[in-house]
Parts: sequence; structure tokens; C-alpha cells
Amino acid sequence: MSNRLFIGIAGGSGSGKTTLAERLAECFGDRMALLRHDDYYKAQSGIPIEVRAAQNFDHPDAFDTELLLRHLDDLRQGRDIASPIYNYSQHDRSSETREVKAADVILLEGILIFENPELRERLDIKIFVDTDADLRIVRRIKRDVSERGRDLDSVISQYVATVKPMHEAFVEPSKRYADIIVPEGGMNRVALDMIKERIVSHIENRKE
Repeated sequence: MSNRLFIGIAGGSGSGKTTLAERLAECFGDRMALLRHDDYYKAQSGIPIEVRAAQNFDHPDAFDTELLLRHLDDLRQGRDIASPIYNYSQHDRSSETREVKAADVILLEGILIFENPELRERLDIKIFVDTDADLRIVRRIKRDVSERGRDLDSVISQYVATVKPMHEAFVEPSKRYADIIVPEGGMNRVALDMIKERIVSHIENRKE
């Protein structure tokens, strides 16, 4: 039976969950593997890009949850996986994959990972990053325009049409399943240090 530690970091778009996840991953190197829920959006290669762009990417049905569950189970059993890679500018899964090692700690981050009961069952520690909505939308605009090749109008339209209502319908209610709630994500040094201590303790226990 595997004694790997599975940690989930959820929160709204632009909340700072990715920053928190990346800072943790930097601290632990190859002892930790990072999975991104966004990479598990369903493949849509047979659909015109205009139609793909109009999809609701903030609804649970947008994700290939079956594949993610299978990959988590493989990692728990010590088997490396080939994680999909999502192309944001094309609104589709890339043809390439990323090798993810079955490390001591598996870190999964994404907006909806606490919404699904089967995903929750596979997580030993559930962390929700709670950030003010105004700050989240500013961060999302900056990220999508500068890093994902989106234009400002499309980002705002998507936020109003799907991001905000889906956050209220699915993301915010999932906060009740969290073991830890972290204000401001990766910018919260106290929370970051506490989580690091818990992970260090787990890794040390695995050595014994």
C-alpha cells in the first residue's frame, strides 16, 4: 500500500493557488510532483476553434475526470504517468505530454478539484485559497492577456458569462470540503511555512 501524500490546492481563478503550488514544488524538487487540473480539459481537436473558444471551461463537465482519477491511482501505486498538456491559445489539448514521476508527495491544483467526490477521496490534505473577487479578476485579466494570448474583451466576456457564475455555483461551495483555508495563496508566508512543515514531516517519516 502506497504511503504517498496527496495534496489538493483549490480556489477561484486568479486566487493565487498556482503560485502557492509552484512555491511548494520549488521547495521540494523531485520529492514532489505537480499536477494541474487545467491540463485535464477534454480534448476538442475535432471542433472548430471558434466553437472551442465558446465552451464553458469553468463547469465540471469540461474536464476529463476519468483520466485524472486513473492517473492519480497510477501515481499512488508508484507508476509514473504521461500527463496531458493544455494549449490555452488553441483551447485544446496539446499533442505532447509531460512525464510526472510517482514522487513522495503529489500536488494537484485547480479550481474544481474539491467539487468531485471521487477526487476529494483521493486527497489527503485539501487546501482552499480564498482571495477577494476584485483581486482575482485583475489577476486573471493580467495573466490571460500577457501569458495566454487572449484579448481584453474576450477575457472580460468570459468572466461575466461563465467564470463568475460557475465560481458561485461550484467553486465557492466546494470550500466547505477544505481542511485548510489560506487567504491570498502563495503570498501568505505563514500558511506556506506551515504546509511545508507538514510535507517535511511526511517525507521524513517515509525514510524511516
